[in-house]
Amino acid sequence: MSDQAQLHRQLVDRMTANGSLRTEPWTRVAEAVPRHEFLRGGFFRMVAGAAPTAWEAVHEGDDGWLEGCYSDESLVTQIAGTITPEDIRGQITREPTSSSTLPSLVLRMLESLQVEEGHKVLEIGTGTGYSTALLCARLGAGNLTSIEYDERVATRARAALGHLETYPTLVTSDGLFGHDEGAPYARIIATCGVRTVPTAWVEQTRPGGLILAAVGGWLGSSELARLTVHQDGTASGPPLGGGVNFMLARPHMPPPLGLLPDLDDGTERETATGTDVLNNWTARFVVQLAVPDAQRLTLQRDGHSEEILVDVETGSWAAVYQDSGRWLVRQGGPEPLWDAVEEQIGRWCAAGAPALEEFTVSLTPEGQAVSW
Repeated sequence: MSDQAQLHRQLVDRMTANGSLRTEPWTRVAEAVPRHEFLRGGFFRMVAGAAPTAWEAVHEGDDGWLEGCYSDESLVTQIAGTITPEDIRGQITREPTSSSTLPSLVLRMLESLQVEEGHKVLEIGTGTGYSTALLCARLGAGNLTSIEYDERVATRARAALGHLETYPTLVTSDGLFGHDEGAPYARIIATCGVRTVPTAWVEQTRPGGLILAAVGGWLGSSELARLTVHQDGTASGPPLGGGVNFMLARPHMPPPLGLLPDLDDGTERETATGTDVLNNWTARFVVQLAVPDAQRLTLQRDGHSEEILVDVETGSWAAVYQDSGRWLVRQGGPEPLWDAVEEQIGRWCAAGAPALEEFTVSLTPEGQAVSW
């Protein structure tokens, strides 16, 4: 057995053992699709100990390249919207913008999509093409349409899929609008995160069909939600739990923070809600519902650490910190952000702090709502 075949076998065995692969059809698919074919352009590896975070390119043939391809890890494949491993010798400190998602999550999502033979599927986010190839192996390329926002990413995916003689319908466009030409679909799956599920996806899914997408926000807590589309054109369903961390669709990315407001020019008071709600995954998801347009940063000021929420559109902000065992909040701008957080967290706690699997994501003509 070659090194590649052995590493591939070990990856499939790990995914079976951890429960990501639960059914025979998807196990066969995972065995059939070689991940390294979609990473021949290389990937970026985080530089240990670097501050700020730095990345170095790993190219095909480098030490660790093949092992990395068959690791159960997400691998960064693009930085700053344009830079790929082929462009870099050395290190770079910009932000990642595209990646190959860890295989166990990809397969867990595909299992959760509940596809059946003959289903037409729309994939939002082709990426490297690995998940696209898995879907094609399961359903046939003729039943899959995949959309990629970035033209360079799409070109590389098309070449990798073509090398494996796999030819789904590939579209370079904004996936938030779906692809009406192939509608209706039995299933829509998104491999990027969204703040709100687009109405176009609901409109392009047949009644009884499913949409699987990571719903989250700018505070970094997101969950896979599986929504059923109903006869009246609405959709609803629960988060599946377990927590996921996808890059947001580029049109859903937060705006630059820019110049911060004067954090001393506000009204200060004591609060019973401390910053622990920002560090707990479920509580942070609840906080996002209260302040969906807020971004978070941490600053060291006056000898203590402050957690800052800033809404750049309204100019509202809140700074929360601890002093002598008490939690204090200082707020400014037209909307008291921490008041909204306290109210939402209070309602959630009064309901018994339900787990995310007990929430419901609903889509109606009025928009998206999340309840518990």
